[in-house]
Amino acid sequence: MTSQDILPFTRPDIDEDTIAGVVEVLRSGWITTGPWCARFEQALSAYFGGRTVLAYASGTVTMDVALRLLGIGPGDEVITTPLSWVATSNVVLAVGATPVFVDIDPATRNIDAARIEAAITPRTRAILPVHLAGLPADLDAIDALAARHKLRVIEDAAQAIGSTWHGKRVGSFGDFASFSFHPNKNITSIEGGCLVLPPDADVDLARRLRLQGVQRSGLDGMDVDVVGGKSNLTDVAARVGWGQLQRLEEFNARRRELAQHYFAAFDAIDLEARGVQLPPRDLTQSNWHMFQIVPPPQVRRAALMQALKDRGITTGVHYPPIHLFSLYRARGFQPGDFPHAEAVGAAILTLPLFPGMQNCDVTRVTAALDAVLRQFGL
Repeated sequence: MTSQDILPFTRPDIDEDTIAGVVEVLRSGWITTGPWCARFEQALSAYFGGRTVLAYASGTVTMDVALRLLGIGPGDEVITTPLSWVATSNVVLAVGATPVFVDIDPATRNIDAARIEAAITPRTRAILPVHLAGLPADLDAIDALAARHKLRVIEDAAQAIGSTWHGKRVGSFGDFASFSFHPNKNITSIEGGCLVLPPDADVDLARRLRLQGVQRSGLDGMDVDVVGGKSNLTDVAARVGWGQLQRLEEFNARRRELAQHYFAAFDAIDLEARGVQLPPRDLTQSNWHMFQIVPPPQVRRAALMQALKDRGITTGVHYPPIHLFSLYRARGFQPGDFPHAEAVGAAILTLPLFPGMQNCDVTRVTAALDAVLRQFGL
């Protein structure tokens, strides 16, 4: 089997215009943060309805900055989901606060908004929901709960650019929203991310936290009054991100078509009747960042992944439950704490889905999965 026969679970689509644009940036002599970063931020601001948007070197640091802007630190608690990339809760630990997990809704695989209120204590400062695979969490319920308890909301929208909630783009309303532009996301800047800021945010502080806390005045004036990081986005990355943003609607439309093709193909082989859970059939609000299935417990995920790999199909795991990592077990979490997240996290499997796929690729995945499951007696 050659590399051309292997179907990855995701692959970025960088067009020739973007490649040529990167060459222009490289030849310009200004390759770190500069005019293209400003242009990318302006385009993102327009996309999110005119809100203030700052670009950063990752979608992890954007959440860290949001927490620091809110003054969240030691003694504070932040409510989030145990089913996400570990960065979601690691940033809470990084500022000295305590992550408080709330189990997921097994149907949506997002944080169960109905369970959040019971987790609120006098130390709770914020709710950090995740839009897993691009499907928005219940923002109406979460925002209403936050308002009632005077809490802030930081949306981990890393996977949700282009997703909508009741017709409104995720990030175009609400409190803080953090997006990632990692290569496996719907658009990429190679590495990078952005933070959408609410009107009351200290934008100047958000900029200073991005680059060592430096504050400049005039040609030679400089001061530092806060500990900042080094998380500025380069112009090379921004040029890639800007080019990708121009194609976001095209990319997401194709992802929805592929998701629809997956559902039709799986219905034809009665996959759900064989005990495999499909994702929610939301073909309007989700940006279809990922297509994830949950096989029944008797199917070992590793064996299923290997059998598909042998057929040239690459799959992924997104994600193991955060609270079962050693770092979190050392803080008192243990198996059984969040049974829905544990059941989904133990089996969830990400299938190939990216705009460059053809319908025949979906058919190939479906046929392979059908054959492998039959080998497992399903």
